Amino acid sequence: MTLADHVPTFGQYLLRKYGQRVHKLAIDAGFTCPNRDGSKGRGGCTFCNNASFSPNGRRPPPLLTQLRAGREVLRKRTGAQRYLAYFQAYTNTYADPDELDRLYTQALGEPDVLGLSVGTRPDCVPPAVLDLLARYRDMGYEVWLELGLQSAFDATLERVNRGHDWADYVTAIKAARQRGLKVCTHLIAGLPGETAGHALETLDRVLDLGVAGLKLHPLHVVRNTRLARTWRDGDYRPWSQQEYVELAARVVRRTPRRVLFHRLTATAPETVLLAPQWCARKWTVLNAIEACLAASP
Repeated sequence: MTLADHVPTFGQYLLRKYGQRVHKLAIDAGFTCPNRDGSKGRGGCTFCNNASFSPNGRRPPPLLTQLRAGREVLRKRTGAQRYLAYFQAYTNTYADPDELDRLYTQALGEPDVLGLSVGTRPDCVPPAVLDLLARYRDMGYEVWLELGLQSAFDATLERVNRGHDWADYVTAIKAARQRGLKVCTHLIAGLPGETAGHALETLDRVLDLGVAGLKLHPLHVVRNTRLARTWRDGDYRPWSQQEYVELAARVVRRTPRRVLFHRLTATAPETVLLAPQWCARKWTVLNAIEACLAASP
């Protein structure tokens, strides 16, 4: 038995649909975020590594250069021949629709790229952007809108300085679903002030709105963040691996099989990770989740 025997994964969905392995090629297209550039706030979320953002000097390589480099790595590691262009870094709809169209079209112009996965915030998906994504979908591309929600509780969102609220998410997912777009929602377990009960209620509220995919991961403390200072002061306690594994298993059991899991944990590089240390061991965590699910299906 493997994790895929218990969990409807995004990777297995792509394999069934396209008859071969399909992997994401992560792209940094140079976007910023309204919670960093001053339009809503500065400094970003309390858990975000601000040292990785340089507003005056951050110049990522050209998009096609990034695609070529990512393609070479994935082909050697996995043998994949088809890809999704994953606009990942920061808020990837935070620009004029014409500029977005230029960037997205450039990625889709690669013959081995069969679609897009676009990561963004619930408050940065105006109708023109959703219409643009729907147009690509209508052209036959695989298109996913990834919305970073993290929690359905406004008090938590304010506590971690997200700069948006639950109502923004409701508006965004309803507008996306009206256009037939597939939405993957990002959720974080272990946010300051939250228990497993909060995480499960967030899940229920997201599922009620008809989400198509989920990304779940534990909150980890990394260097150069406000959360790191809170942790050092003893005002934040990260979850143990067992706490997270049990929560992840409950989330899987509670979620209808039609909803795909794009992620069930996440890691941070050991060079920036402060706590919890188990967040550096992806496969240890995934294996523990699989064992938990197998023990009590």
